Amino acid sequence: MRLRSAALSVGFPGLLAGLLVLPSGAAAHADASAVQATDLYVATNGSDSNPGTLSAPLKTIQRAVDLAQPGTTIQVRGGTYAPSGNIRLLKSGSAGQPITLRGHNGERVVIDGENMPYTPGAVGSSIPRAERGAVHIEGDHWRLIGLEIIHGPYGVFGLDTNNNVFDRLVTRDNYESGFHLQGASANNQILNLDSHGNRDPRKNGESADGLAVKEGSGAGNVVRGARLWNNSDDGLDFWMFDASPILVENTLAWGNGFNRWNLPDYQGDGNGFKMGGNGVAADHTVRNSMAWDNSAGGFVDNNNPGRMKIERCTAWRNPKTGFAFNRSSSTLTKNLAVANGTNASLGSTSTGSGNSWNLGGTWTLAGTDASAITGPRTASGAIPSSTFLRPGNGADVGARF
Repeated sequence: MRLRSAALSVGFPGLLAGLLVLPSGAAAHADASAVQATDLYVATNGSDSNPGTLSAPLKTIQRAVDLAQPGTTIQVRGGTYAPSGNIRLLKSGSAGQPITLRGHNGERVVIDGENMPYTPGAVGSSIPRAERGAVHIEGDHWRLIGLEIIHGPYGVFGLDTNNNVFDRLVTRDNYESGFHLQGASANNQILNLDSHGNRDPRKNGESADGLAVKEGSGAGNVVRGARLWNNSDDGLDFWMFDASPILVENTLAWGNGFNRWNLPDYQGDGNGFKMGGNGVAADHTVRNSMAWDNSAGGFVDNNNPGRMKIERCTAWRNPKTGFAFNRSSSTLTKNLAVANGTNASLGSTSTGSGNSWNLGGTWTLAGTDASAITGPRTASGAIPSSTFLRPGNGADVGARF
């Protein structure tokens, strides 16, 4: 029997409206909305025998991918696309001419993987690598912008993929991690991702994260502005990403690790930010990020023995440890921990300064209503500003949104 779940979104219609707005800055140049001669169009009422123009669009995203060349922009018209096999991005663009796959002009594009194999896989089974991901990418120099990816065997799965920009994607209710990078994958930017409600019946909930960068290596990967919530395992997981620092900024993780799907023999871990594991050292950095109401810990090294930097982050109401870095040699600076089972555990090798537990005293919070930062994004795709989890005394400690 197939397992389905309702969308576990928070203010979801408004969230999408905020997501599908063109970005500013460097990414905007590659994301220009003006129609180009190299553009290919896809629409639910198109035909794959068409030339792929605005007036005669293609029908399937895969056909457009197959036709694309470096510099092509694939403009997908609004609607739901439910192919029987996953979309495979195996070719590459170039540094000066990336290939772009985007929703056209802010239209809502949903890629629904429910008809694909392994949705879900049998308990204890494995998914062949080529079948992983409703969108499976092994090419380089791609731009994926403003797409909603649901019900897949993973949402986005990247393998040995480099120099890509993933901007304002929604990956929800997939049958494995919402967004997953693996292998030799470097210089990828994951921007303003919303990943939630992902679960893995075949592994009893123990491996479906909101965002996973695992079992590989590659310098220059950046996560910025992500929101990761209500996933069966962890919000963010960098399990065994070898010796390659990842930068995480302005990211939120909450409500992870609870069995919302009544999966048997539930094994979900429930950490907000899991920074590696299994003795593999990597010197990741996390800045201005928050973890709250997860089923286990907030920010944990998970036996990554590296020299991580955790700066101006906030952990609130996680029943285990807010900041657990007792098996690494990390530096924690100006972090805020309130109402966790244990606020901080640094052991003998990690150090900290300016953190709430260093400063002592009783810490109150200016705001505990998360609705502002978990609701609709701003017009630029950013997480809205609020007083949520700011120190009541105005101290320069913890994250600010």
